[in-house]
Amino acid sequence: MSSMQAFTVHNFSFVTLKFNGFYDLEEWRPFLFIPYFLMFLLSTISNSVLLYLIISKKALHSPMCILISLMSVVDLFLPIFFVPNMLLSFLFKWNGISLLGCLVQMFFIHCIGTFQSTLLAWMAVDRFFAICRPLYYHKFMQMPNFLKYIIVPVFRNVILIVTIVSLAGRLSFCGTNEMDHCFCEHMAVVQLACGDISINNIVGLVTVFLVPTVDFLFFSLSYFVILASVLQSGKSHLKAINTCITHIIVMAVTLTFALMAFLSYRIRNNLSSSARVFLSTMYLLFPSCFNPIIYGVRTKEIREQFLKFIKQIKILPHH
Repeated sequence: MSSMQAFTVHNFSFVTLKFNGFYDLEEWRPFLFIPYFLMFLLSTISNSVLLYLIISKKALHSPMCILISLMSVVDLFLPIFFVPNMLLSFLFKWNGISLLGCLVQMFFIHCIGTFQSTLLAWMAVDRFFAICRPLYYHKFMQMPNFLKYIIVPVFRNVILIVTIVSLAGRLSFCGTNEMDHCFCEHMAVVQLACGDISINNIVGLVTVFLVPTVDFLFFSLSYFVILASVLQSGKSHLKAINTCITHIIVMAVTLTFALMAFLSYRIRNNLSSSARVFLSTMYLLFPSCFNPIIYGVRTKEIREQFLKFIKQIKILPHH
Protein backbone atom coordinates (compact mmCIF):
# COMPACT_ATOMS: atom_id res chain seq x y z
CA MET A 1 0.00 0.00 0.00
CA SER A 2 2.79 2.40 0.93
CA SER A 3 4.57 1.71 -2.38
CA MET A 4 1.27 2.41 -4.18
CA GLN A 5 0.95 5.75 -2.32
CA ALA A 6 4.54 6.63 -3.18
CA PHE A 7 3.82 5.81 -6.84
CA THR A 8 0.72 8.06 -6.77
CA VAL A 9 2.61 10.95 -5.13
CA HIS A 10 5.48 10.59 -7.60
CA ASN A 11 3.09 10.75 -10.55
CA PHE A 12 1.07 13.66 -9.14
CA SER A 13 1.70 17.04 -10.75
CA PHE A 14 -0.02 20.36 -10.01
CA VAL A 15 -2.07 21.72 -12.93
CA THR A 16 -2.44 25.20 -11.37
CA LEU A 17 0.24 27.47 -9.94
CA LYS A 18 0.01 30.37 -7.49
CA PHE A 19 1.93 33.66 -7.55
CA ASN A 20 3.34 34.70 -4.17
CA GLY A 21 5.43 37.67 -5.35
CA PHE A 22 5.84 40.54 -2.85
CA TYR A 23 3.84 38.66 -0.18
CA ASP A 24 6.50 39.46 2.45
CA LEU A 25 5.38 43.12 2.16
CA GLU A 26 2.07 42.01 3.76
CA GLU A 27 -0.36 44.95 4.21
CA TRP A 28 1.83 47.22 2.01
CA ARG A 29 1.49 44.88 -0.98
CA PRO A 30 -1.76 46.46 -2.40
CA PHE A 31 0.05 49.84 -2.61
CA LEU A 32 2.32 48.37 -5.32
CA PHE A 33 -0.71 48.75 -7.61
CA ILE A 34 0.00 52.51 -7.88
CA PRO A 35 3.61 52.52 -9.25
CA TYR A 36 3.05 49.50 -11.50
CA PHE A 37 -0.23 50.90 -12.85
CA LEU A 38 1.43 54.28 -13.58
CA MET A 39 4.32 52.57 -15.38
CA PHE A 40 1.86 50.44 -17.38
CA LEU A 41 -0.13 53.59 -18.29
CA LEU A 42 3.05 55.46 -19.33
CA SER A 43 4.17 52.52 -21.46
CA THR A 44 0.76 52.06 -23.15
CA ILE A 45 0.17 55.76 -23.93
CA SER A 46 3.72 56.65 -25.04
CA ASN A 47 4.11 53.60 -27.29
CA SER A 48 0.61 54.03 -28.79
CA VAL A 49 1.27 57.71 -29.64
CA LEU A 50 4.66 56.84 -31.14
CA LEU A 51 3.15 54.05 -33.25
CA TYR A 52 0.33 56.32 -34.44
CA LEU A 53 2.81 59.04 -35.50
CA ILE A 54 5.11 56.69 -37.41
CA ILE A 55 2.24 54.89 -39.20
CA SER A 56 0.25 58.05 -40.07
CA LYS A 57 3.11 60.35 -41.16
CA LYS A 58 4.78 59.45 -44.46
CA ALA A 59 7.80 61.56 -43.53
CA LEU A 60 8.57 58.97 -40.83
CA HIS A 61 8.65 55.91 -43.12
CA SER A 62 12.46 55.64 -43.00
CA PRO A 63 14.32 52.43 -41.97
CA MET A 64 15.24 53.88 -38.55
CA CYS A 65 11.65 54.98 -37.82
CA ILE A 66 10.33 51.58 -38.91
CA LEU A 67 12.73 49.96 -36.40
CA ILE A 68 11.50 52.37 -33.71
CA SER A 69 7.89 51.47 -34.57
CA LEU A 70 8.73 47.75 -34.23
CA MET A 71 10.29 48.54 -30.85
CA SER A 72 7.05 50.31 -29.89
CA VAL A 73 5.03 47.21 -30.84
CA VAL A 74 7.28 45.07 -28.60
CA ASP A 75 7.14 47.62 -25.75
CA LEU A 76 3.35 47.98 -26.07
CA PHE A 77 2.55 44.26 -26.01
CA LEU A 78 5.15 42.95 -23.55
CA PRO A 79 3.60 44.48 -20.37
CA ILE A 80 0.10 43.34 -21.47
CA PHE A 81 1.13 39.71 -20.89
CA PHE A 82 1.94 40.17 -17.20
CA VAL A 83 1.09 43.62 -15.72
CA PRO A 84 -2.78 43.36 -15.70
CA ASN A 85 -2.47 39.98 -13.98
CA MET A 86 -0.09 41.51 -11.40
CA LEU A 87 -2.41 44.47 -10.76
CA LEU A 88 -5.39 42.17 -10.13
CA SER A 89 -3.23 40.14 -7.77
CA PHE A 90 -2.24 43.27 -5.80
CA LEU A 91 -5.84 44.48 -5.42
CA PHE A 92 -7.93 41.31 -5.23
CA LYS A 93 -5.36 38.58 -4.48
CA TRP A 94 -6.24 36.81 -7.74
CA ASN A 95 -3.01 34.86 -7.85
CA GLY A 96 -3.80 31.55 -9.59
CA ILE A 97 -2.85 30.46 -13.12
CA SER A 98 -3.19 27.12 -14.94
CA LEU A 99 0.06 25.35 -15.84
CA LEU A 100 -0.80 25.66 -19.55
CA GLY A 101 -1.61 29.38 -19.08
CA CYS A 102 1.71 29.77 -17.27
CA LEU A 103 3.67 28.16 -20.13
CA VAL A 104 1.85 30.36 -22.69
CA GLN A 105 2.64 33.47 -20.61
CA MET A 106 6.28 32.34 -20.28
CA PHE A 107 6.57 31.90 -24.06
CA PHE A 108 5.16 35.35 -24.93
CA ILE A 109 7.06 37.24 -22.19
CA HIS A 110 10.43 35.70 -23.07
CA CYS A 111 9.89 35.61 -26.84
CA ILE A 112 8.75 39.25 -27.09
CA GLY A 113 11.35 40.24 -24.47
CA THR A 114 14.24 38.86 -26.57
CA PHE A 115 13.26 41.19 -29.42
CA GLN A 116 13.87 44.26 -27.22
CA SER A 117 17.63 43.66 -27.30
CA THR A 118 17.60 42.36 -30.89
CA LEU A 119 15.86 45.51 -32.17
CA LEU A 120 18.42 47.68 -30.35
CA ALA A 121 21.19 45.74 -32.13
CA TRP A 122 19.46 46.35 -35.50
CA MET A 123 19.17 50.06 -34.65
CA ALA A 124 22.91 50.12 -33.98
CA VAL A 125 23.49 48.68 -37.51
CA ASP A 126 21.24 51.41 -38.96
CA ARG A 127 23.24 54.12 -37.14
CA PHE A 128 26.54 52.52 -38.25
CA PHE A 129 25.60 52.77 -41.94
CA ALA A 130 24.02 56.23 -41.54
CA ILE A 131 27.10 57.73 -39.82
CA CYS A 132 30.10 55.62 -40.89
CA ARG A 133 29.08 54.30 -44.34
CA PRO A 134 26.46 56.78 -45.65
CA LEU A 135 27.13 55.82 -49.30
CA TYR A 136 26.13 52.21 -48.58
CA TYR A 137 23.15 53.11 -46.39
CA HIS A 138 20.40 52.65 -48.98
CA LYS A 139 22.03 49.52 -50.41
CA PHE A 140 22.11 47.72 -47.04
CA MET A 141 19.12 49.28 -45.25
CA GLN A 142 16.52 48.83 -48.02
CA MET A 143 13.83 46.44 -46.80
CA PRO A 144 14.65 43.42 -49.08
CA ASN A 145 18.34 43.49 -48.05
CA PHE A 146 17.61 44.30 -44.43
CA LEU A 147 15.18 41.36 -44.15
CA LYS A 148 18.03 38.99 -45.09
CA TYR A 149 19.98 40.05 -41.98
CA ILE A 150 17.06 39.80 -39.58
CA ILE A 151 16.07 36.20 -40.42
CA VAL A 152 18.94 34.67 -38.38
CA PRO A 153 18.25 36.61 -35.11
CA VAL A 154 14.48 35.94 -35.45
CA PHE A 155 15.07 32.18 -35.80
CA ARG A 156 17.61 32.25 -32.94
CA ASN A 157 15.15 33.99 -30.57
CA VAL A 158 12.11 31.84 -31.41
CA ILE A 159 13.95 28.48 -31.38
CA LEU A 160 15.66 29.18 -28.03
CA ILE A 161 12.42 30.31 -26.35
CA VAL A 162 10.41 27.39 -27.78
CA THR A 163 13.14 25.08 -26.40
CA ILE A 164 13.11 26.48 -22.83
CA VAL A 165 9.28 26.51 -22.69
CA SER A 166 9.04 22.94 -24.09
CA LEU A 167 11.58 21.68 -21.55
CA ALA A 168 9.70 23.44 -18.72
CA GLY A 169 6.41 21.88 -19.92
CA ARG A 170 7.86 18.37 -19.55
CA LEU A 171 8.62 18.86 -15.83
CA SER A 172 6.54 17.45 -13.00
CA PHE A 173 5.38 19.83 -10.23
CA CYS A 174 4.68 17.63 -7.20
CA GLY A 175 6.29 19.53 -4.28
CA THR A 176 4.61 22.93 -4.16
CA ASN A 177 2.65 25.07 -6.60
CA GLU A 178 3.46 28.45 -4.97
CA MET A 179 6.17 30.56 -6.58
CA ASP A 180 7.77 33.71 -5.20
CA HIS A 181 6.95 35.68 -8.32
CA CYS A 182 4.28 37.78 -10.05
CA PHE A 183 4.50 36.18 -13.49
CA CYS A 184 5.77 32.98 -15.12
CA GLU A 185 9.47 33.70 -15.47
CA HIS A 186 11.37 30.64 -16.67
CA MET A 187 13.56 29.99 -13.60
CA ALA A 188 10.79 30.82 -11.11
CA VAL A 189 8.63 28.07 -12.66
CA VAL A 190 11.44 25.55 -13.19
CA GLN A 191 12.51 25.81 -9.53
CA LEU A 192 9.11 24.41 -8.46
CA ALA A 193 9.77 21.12 -10.31
CA CYS A 194 10.53 17.98 -8.33
CA GLY A 195 12.80 16.30 -10.90
CA ASP A 196 16.24 17.10 -12.31
CA ILE A 197 16.33 20.65 -13.71
CA SER A 198 20.01 20.82 -14.73
CA ILE A 199 19.14 20.81 -18.49
CA ASN A 200 16.61 23.65 -17.93
CA ASN A 201 19.31 25.59 -16.06
CA ILE A 202 21.86 25.14 -18.84
CA VAL A 203 19.44 25.99 -21.69
CA GLY A 204 18.21 29.03 -19.72
CA LEU A 205 21.76 30.34 -19.24
CA VAL A 206 22.67 29.63 -22.88
CA THR A 207 19.60 31.66 -23.95
CA VAL A 208 20.60 34.60 -21.73
CA PHE A 209 24.11 34.68 -23.19
CA LEU A 210 23.13 33.96 -26.81
CA VAL A 211 20.38 36.59 -26.98
CA PRO A 212 20.62 39.72 -24.74
CA THR A 213 24.37 39.38 -24.03
CA VAL A 214 25.38 38.77 -27.67
CA ASP A 215 23.01 41.56 -28.80
CA PHE A 216 24.54 43.93 -26.22
CA LEU A 217 28.12 43.09 -27.32
CA PHE A 218 27.19 43.60 -30.99
CA PHE A 219 25.33 46.81 -30.11
CA SER A 220 28.28 48.15 -28.06
CA LEU A 221 30.81 47.23 -30.74
CA SER A 222 28.76 49.06 -33.41
CA TYR A 223 28.53 52.18 -31.25
CA PHE A 224 32.23 51.99 -30.37
CA VAL A 225 33.06 51.99 -34.13
CA ILE A 226 30.61 54.89 -34.65
CA LEU A 227 32.18 56.95 -31.83
CA ALA A 228 35.72 56.20 -33.06
CA SER A 229 34.74 57.20 -36.61
CA VAL A 230 33.10 60.45 -35.44
CA LEU A 231 36.09 61.40 -33.28
CA GLN A 232 38.59 60.58 -36.07
CA SER A 233 36.71 62.62 -38.66
CA GLY A 234 37.17 65.71 -36.49
CA LYS A 235 33.58 66.79 -37.12
CA SER A 236 31.53 68.02 -34.19
CA HIS A 237 29.04 65.15 -34.24
CA LEU A 238 27.90 65.93 -30.71
CA LYS A 239 24.39 64.77 -31.53
CA ALA A 240 25.66 61.36 -32.72
CA ILE A 241 27.87 60.93 -29.63
CA ASN A 242 25.04 62.01 -27.32
CA THR A 243 22.61 59.56 -28.97
CA CYS A 244 25.10 56.67 -28.83
CA ILE A 245 25.87 57.20 -25.14
CA THR A 246 22.15 57.43 -24.25
CA HIS A 247 21.40 54.18 -26.14
CA ILE A 248 24.32 52.37 -24.46
CA ILE A 249 23.18 53.52 -20.97
CA VAL A 250 19.59 52.27 -21.53
CA MET A 251 20.79 48.94 -22.93
CA ALA A 252 23.32 48.52 -20.08
CA VAL A 253 20.71 49.27 -17.36
CA THR A 254 18.21 46.81 -18.90
CA LEU A 255 20.84 44.08 -19.31
CA THR A 256 22.04 44.61 -15.73
CA PHE A 257 18.46 44.14 -14.41
CA ALA A 258 18.04 41.02 -16.59
CA LEU A 259 21.36 39.39 -15.66
CA MET A 260 20.89 40.13 -11.93
CA ALA A 261 17.41 38.58 -12.06
CA PHE A 262 18.59 35.49 -13.97
CA LEU A 263 21.74 34.92 -11.93
CA SER A 264 19.96 35.48 -8.58
CA TYR A 265 18.34 32.05 -9.10
CA ARG A 266 21.64 30.34 -9.80
CA ILE A 267 24.14 31.96 -7.43
CA ARG A 268 23.85 31.99 -3.65
CA ASN A 269 22.92 35.51 -2.58
CA ASN A 270 21.19 37.52 0.13
CA LEU A 271 18.56 38.99 -2.20
CA SER A 272 15.07 38.88 -0.73
CA SER A 273 12.36 37.31 -2.90
CA SER A 274 10.76 40.78 -3.29
CA ALA A 275 14.04 42.25 -4.57
CA ARG A 276 14.34 39.41 -7.08
CA VAL A 277 10.75 39.91 -8.30
CA PHE A 278 11.34 43.68 -8.54
CA LEU A 279 14.43 43.12 -10.74
CA SER A 280 12.45 40.74 -12.98
CA THR A 281 9.60 43.22 -13.45
CA MET A 282 12.05 46.07 -14.10
CA TYR A 283 14.02 44.43 -16.90
CA LEU A 284 10.68 44.06 -18.74
CA LEU A 285 8.93 47.31 -17.73
CA PHE A 286 11.86 49.76 -17.63
CA PRO A 287 12.56 49.62 -21.41
CA SER A 288 8.83 49.71 -22.26
CA CYS A 289 8.48 53.01 -20.38
CA PHE A 290 11.67 54.71 -21.47
CA ASN A 291 12.32 53.47 -25.03
CA PRO A 292 9.56 55.71 -26.53
CA ILE A 293 11.17 58.75 -24.89
CA ILE A 294 14.77 57.85 -25.72
CA TYR A 295 14.23 56.49 -29.24
CA GLY A 296 11.16 58.51 -30.11
CA VAL A 297 11.34 62.01 -28.67
CA ARG A 298 15.14 62.17 -29.08
CA THR A 299 14.90 61.38 -32.81
CA LYS A 300 14.64 64.77 -34.55
CA GLU A 301 12.12 63.76 -37.27
CA ILE A 302 9.80 62.09 -34.75
CA ARG A 303 10.10 65.00 -32.31
CA GLU A 304 9.07 67.48 -35.04
CA GLN A 305 6.01 65.39 -35.97
CA PHE A 306 5.14 64.94 -32.30
CA LEU A 307 5.18 68.74 -31.72
CA LYS A 308 2.91 69.23 -34.77
CA PHE A 309 0.59 66.54 -33.39
CA ILE A 310 0.41 68.35 -30.00
CA LYS A 311 -0.35 71.68 -31.75
CA GLN A 312 -3.19 70.03 -33.71
CA ILE A 313 -4.69 68.69 -30.47
CA LYS A 314 -4.56 72.20 -28.93
CA ILE A 315 -6.25 73.75 -31.98
CA LEU A 316 -9.09 71.18 -32.25
CA PRO A 317 -11.25 72.37 -29.27
CA HIS A 318 -11.43 75.93 -30.67
CA HIS A 319 -13.07 74.79 -33.93
